[in-house]
Amino acid sequence: MNTSRIVRIGTRESALALFQALAVQQKLNSLGVESEIIEVTSDGDVDLVTPLYEMGIQGIFTKSLDAALLQNRIDIAVHSTKDIPTKLAKGLLLSAVLERASPYDCLVLRADRGPAQLHLDCRIGTSSLRRKMQWLSRYPHHSIENLRGNIQTRLEKLNRSNWQGAIFAEAAMERLGISSHPFVRLDWMLPSPAQGAIGIVCRQDDHRMAEICSAINHTETNICISAERSFLSALHGGCAVPIAAYAMVKNETLFFKGNIFSLNAKEKCEVELTFNLDQAPSAGDLAAHEILRQGGDIIIKTFRP
Repeated sequence: MNTSRIVRIGTRESALALFQALAVQQKLNSLGVESEIIEVTSDGDVDLVTPLYEMGIQGIFTKSLDAALLQNRIDIAVHSTKDIPTKLAKGLLLSAVLERASPYDCLVLRADRGPAQLHLDCRIGTSSLRRKMQWLSRYPHHSIENLRGNIQTRLEKLNRSNWQGAIFAEAAMERLGISSHPFVRLDWMLPSPAQGAIGIVCRQDDHRMAEICSAINHTETNICISAERSFLSALHGGCAVPIAAYAMVKNETLFFKGNIFSLNAKEKCEVELTFNLDQAPSAGDLAAHEILRQGGDIIIKTFRP
């Protein structure tokens, strides 16, 4: 493997994004590959007011890094894989994923609050339509408040609020070692496709980088998030449609769960399927077909103009 050139790692500027870039850098170091980290501002980090699902843009957190890649200002871009569109910009390739951390969401409480009293009328913060619909389906008497920004910004907004709590990715809380706020895992809430995984994108024609990335790719995680992303793609979903999926490999079997909710959180379609590993490449498409057969196509049409 040619390791002579210093690899330029592109990342967003948030603490979580930098943690993820450093995780990739450590993997490259283990291969004897020198690298440097280059910070790039994303549009998703500039507008912290508009809910993500109202932006209606695929790749809101990735397109600035996509541009840097295509302009050869960086060699790889590191992302939370759940933020990477299922259809990448022409000329780019999702070349590797690292071993997945927790895929789950968690309810984060204010620093001055005790255990959550969810039987009460509560206000819960999140900008995710997927999280909003699943929460309101379970707690229809609650209200949802828009919450945008990086982890630190959201925690500060939570502390200043009169909300009962806010929903975060558990992996983000754990990666940043946040202990200032108590949080509870929401293992009943199905995560965003590919949540908890760190993804690496490179140029399709950069064969050296593709070779390097393949050496740090975690195969089992790749199998799972590929199925989840295929499910999302087959349903033509993005942040503007509340689609969730989680796949797990155990005993040479792929276990897959997926769902989609209506905009009022009252209707949903869900699947729970198992596949042999040789079926994994088609698992997401098959699961999406089953969701559509159950009436998911009717729900999806309500989100289209």
